[in-house]
Amino acid sequence: MSAVLAYTIDRLSPHTGAEVRGLDLRDQMDAATARRLNRAFVDHSVLVFRGQKLAPAQLFAAVQQFGEVLHQHNTKFALPECPLIHYISNQDKYPDGSRYIAGAGYHTDHSNAVAPPKATILCAVSLPDHGGDTQYVNMHEAYDGLSPAMKAKIADAKAIHVYQSRYSARKLIALPDGAKVPDSVAHSLVRTHPESGRKAIYLNPIRTEGIVGMDDGEGLPLLDELLDHAMQEKYQYRHRWEPGDVVMWDNRCLLHKANGDYDMTQLRYMYRVMLQGDIPV
Repeated sequence: MSAVLAYTIDRLSPHTGAEVRGLDLRDQMDAATARRLNRAFVDHSVLVFRGQKLAPAQLFAAVQQFGEVLHQHNTKFALPECPLIHYISNQDKYPDGSRYIAGAGYHTDHSNAVAPPKATILCAVSLPDHGGDTQYVNMHEAYDGLSPAMKAKIADAKAIHVYQSRYSARKLIALPDGAKVPDSVAHSLVRTHPESGRKAIYLNPIRTEGIVGMDDGEGLPLLDELLDHAMQEKYQYRHRWEPGDVVMWDNRCLLHKANGDYDMTQLRYMYRVMLQGDIPV
């Protein structure tokens, strides 16, 4: 049965993020609510649903009102009871015993896929007392701030994406045996959003390792220049988590990172799900 919902959507920053209050994602949305929220997602790039209480199966049902659920790359983190929902935990370790912080370092999720996810959704299950914010960079805004000469230079460029770039400072957990991901894909460095029509810089410091047709001596400095430009504070939004938050963001136009600046004896644990996207153009 569809719920008649009284809720608010309030802007969180001048260019990125909107907070949704008064909506319970366990309820089936009516068509008008679903349309309004999907439009708000395109307009604000990050939607924050406050005060949610979702089991994995309920999260899985809720997010399908925004798109088709995607199979994530590393099944090591899949929940047995709901395999398309994965977990993120600060208690995971690399094989050498050092701590693995999922999401550390700016990136966009699964950009090495032929059709990367349009959205990632995190549901806060357990949070540290302080810290552990997620930061976002609005790559629409960053693109708009480029000089005309730089826009012309990168207009037709394609970047090479792999599971893990050999230049990445962050090391990922190895994929399980039998995992199927492309060896590499080439995506437009200037991506046009399929719903808004806005252009964005589309790169990924963890997965991008070159530009098609450029040697590393030319391509890598160009990628660094674009990233340095995008990192300006004026393009950023920082999300401070609250218990019960469900946060959905647009991978087509944002970079994000998780901060590991908290007491690691305290558990930071979240559910994660992604929604299918399209081929970047």
